[in-house]
Amino acid sequence: MRVYVGMSGGVDSSLTAALLVEQGYDVTGVYMKNWTQDLPGMKCPWADDLADAKRVAVQLGIDFKVFDFEKEYKHKVVDYMIDEYKRGRTPNPDIMCNQEVKFKLFLEAALEDGADTIATGHYARVEEGVLKQAVDTNKDQTYFLYRVTGEALAKTLFPLGQYTKPQVRAMATERGLSTAAKKDSQGICFVGKIGIREFLSEYVQQTPGDIIDTMTEKVIGRHDGAIFYTLGQRHGLDVGGGLPYYVVGKDMDKNEVYVTTDLNDNTLWKNEIHLQELHWINQPPVNAEYIIRVRHRAPLVRATLADSVLSLANPERAVTAGQSVVIYDGETCLGGGIVA
Repeated sequence: MRVYVGMSGGVDSSLTAALLVEQGYDVTGVYMKNWTQDLPGMKCPWADDLADAKRVAVQLGIDFKVFDFEKEYKHKVVDYMIDEYKRGRTPNPDIMCNQEVKFKLFLEAALEDGADTIATGHYARVEEGVLKQAVDTNKDQTYFLYRVTGEALAKTLFPLGQYTKPQVRAMATERGLSTAAKKDSQGICFVGKIGIREFLSEYVQQTPGDIIDTMTEKVIGRHDGAIFYTLGQRHGLDVGGGLPYYVVGKDMDKNEVYVTTDLNDNTLWKNEIHLQELHWINQPPVNAEYIIRVRHRAPLVRATLADSVLSLANPERAVTAGQSVVIYDGETCLGGGIVA
């Protein structure tokens, strides 16, 4: 059985390829060239990652290819992210990358090239097209996979879903993989260590505006652009003195950011979440009660779903327009939607 493994140059995808070779698959490593642009003070690590992936492929004695998705990636992922921020929303580009690139473009290109199936280093499990949480709940990545289709998952292998991250490191070390000690990438999925503010600054003009205390309705400071702030944010306000301030809203037309020191402010907490662009991995579920995750690593909480409105058992803090809410039934990831 021919499997094309998405190899990013990291330890997870390297071990994925190694395990599939050991399991007797006909493995081909594929590096997806999605983003190569350098930014001021930040060199894009794509060339180093490509070299690392190629080095592991040589170690394993497998074929290796490069699929160039840069043009589609810019349009489907990067432009989407920038447009969402311009609208005052907080998108998740990793989710869009999985939906549009890894489990669509890559899958289609791999199958067309002769693969029977694809594999990635995601921490998740698939059983007959059903997406389930990884054994390592701390590393579980089903939150980022909820917009993938059941058809795509039926053609996908996730060999790491049954292991913990420490186990993966140890197994990579045992096999002498050159990426065994390589650190995990941080920051935006396609840029590396640079922060979202620095990235957006390359594409949008910094426009100073007022920071307004909602309790006193007074201007208490200035900001470089409302686009750079998100609900619940505390750091980066630079207003100082007294109790910490939290962002509770913004007006993109007026370029104003609204803050408060009141942690119990109603705008910070939601009992109801209105979803748009609902996506179900398989069939729409019939139960009304679920557990949900409002952001990656957020605790799972109970909720009921009616139409496209989630009613929460307990209020959640800083649920922000543009973010994804992912819906589970036990270990099974059913799908989810984007906060309206």
